[in-house]
Amino acid sequence: MNILITGGAGFIGSHVADALIAAGHSAVIIDDLSTGLKSKVNERATFYRMDIRDRAVEDIFRRHSIDVVSHHAAQMDVRRSVEDPEFDASVNIAGSLNILECARRSGVKKIIFASTGGAIYGEQVRFPADEEHPTNPLSPYGISKLSVEKYLSFYSNVHHFTTIVLRYANVYGPRQRPDGEAGVVAIFGEKMFKGGTPTINGDGTQTRDFVYVEDVVRANLLALNCPASETFNVGTGKEHDVNFIFRELKRHLSPDCAEHHGPAKAGEQKRSVISPAKIARMLAWKPSVSMDEGLSRTAEWLRSGKAGR
Repeated sequence: MNILITGGAGFIGSHVADALIAAGHSAVIIDDLSTGLKSKVNERATFYRMDIRDRAVEDIFRRHSIDVVSHHAAQMDVRRSVEDPEFDASVNIAGSLNILECARRSGVKKIIFASTGGAIYGEQVRFPADEEHPTNPLSPYGISKLSVEKYLSFYSNVHHFTTIVLRYANVYGPRQRPDGEAGVVAIFGEKMFKGGTPTINGDGTQTRDFVYVEDVVRANLLALNCPASETFNVGTGKEHDVNFIFRELKRHLSPDCAEHHGPAKAGEQKRSVISPAKIARMLAWKPSVSMDEGLSRTAEWLRSGKAGR
């Protein structure tokens, strides 16, 4: 199939593109390189440096007879979304609508959308959250992702798209940058590798569901063969706190690193963990990389000197 990957020069999107190409598909990548890196783009992919809000995106759909869209391009910085919600909405909502309209006019009927399982549920009332959990996002980023999910439901019902929403937990692993696509594993790992001391916000007992990027990629490949519109959590169903992440990375990267705590971040979610039961039942997906193995591989990647390239 001819598959368009938006954000294919980014952390998750580049891994997805590699896997699609390895599976025999033709990959076309759109990325404006605002956070992605050209060096992450698979040499066998066709690459266009372009903003997803650009009307010229439609020419790419027609030129390459796109069959499926894997939509990963996004403004992913939660703090920036709080500071500049208009920009967040411009990229995440208006940009996504441009992609959907280009797909509609070009006859594409399947969209796989990278949503968020961490930000979309807000403060959870049950643990782990399944897909039926109330969605009460606390940030403009989470609101924009939920808005796109609602638009996808519209396109599915009215224009008969098959839409697969993948609500990712906290994805980590090689190629994740410590800035624009920041996660605590990338931030702490980079700081320790360079001999610095990361700051743990508050007491460090806030928890997240950490899922390794290789497992997220498998979910994307399985979604290609899902015949009907569905929403799936992509997580482990297990919680790990920030103190655990610090201590494990310290063991792998910087045994002498001091444990430094700073002020708690106002409004930071205390617990976040999502259930993968539905995707296990319907697509036979389950996480295969343990936290220990995933952190070890990430530390090895940092030591390889490939970070930042």
